[in-house]
Amino acid sequence: MGTVAEVKNNGFALQPQSLKEAQEFATMLSGSQMVPKSYQGKPADTLVAMMLGSELKLNPIQSLQNIAVINGRPALWGDSMQALVQAHHSFGGMTESFDDASMTATCTVWRKGGDKHTVHFSQSDASTAKLWGKTGPWTQYPKRMLQLRARGFALRDQFADALSGLISAEEARDMPIDITPDTQHQPKAEPSREFMDDESFAKNLPTYTKMIESGARSASELIAFLSSKKELTPEQCGTLNNIKPVEVMDAEVVA
Repeated sequence: MGTVAEVKNNGFALQPQSLKEAQEFATMLSGSQMVPKSYQGKPADTLVAMMLGSELKLNPIQSLQNIAVINGRPALWGDSMQALVQAHHSFGGMTESFDDASMTATCTVWRKGGDKHTVHFSQSDASTAKLWGKTGPWTQYPKRMLQLRARGFALRDQFADALSGLISAEEARDMPIDITPDTQHQPKAEPSREFMDDESFAKNLPTYTKMIESGARSASELIAFLSSKKELTPEQCGTLNNIKPVEVMDAEVVA
């Protein structure tokens, strides 16, 4: 008989080994205040999110933190999409830039041995989609939203296999809600998340650095975890990605 507890080299993780264990685990997690509100008190939704996350190679906790249900449709937060793609065996590279003059965000991504694929998303594109000036993140962080939209399109174009066809939560949040007769029970979009300010990031950077260098978490895992709480800027993600694990020398060699 399998056990829910599975010990890995980098720590302790919980992985249900049967449907019964998964149902029990989902019930337990849905009763916790540590999971997003959209899953609290909803063991069925929690179970489905865990099952979907397993297809993306996410453990149950990562699944609930990174998969958002918006307007009845599962989606991934923008930084989580990037983390999953960067962890994919065919990931070749990715670059992002922003042109202030034309207010255009650019994301280029490519698979190993493949051609580079570039997507642009500008203020003009946002205006055409009736997003520019929209209340919320589009007003508070317009450049960030342009960058996330370019990133989401580029990653989906090149890594549909890594993302299992999921769109970004930022894109799903901007989609119009389907009009149905039962308007009283119309799904509501999750509230916009806050961005991590540079001061907080700099204050905690030594801790982040220690975690990555020690091997406790990879840069991609840490980015996905932090992004489940607050949005990270491309610069902050780049800083974390530039930190590399420090190999521990054998004790006898050191001696």
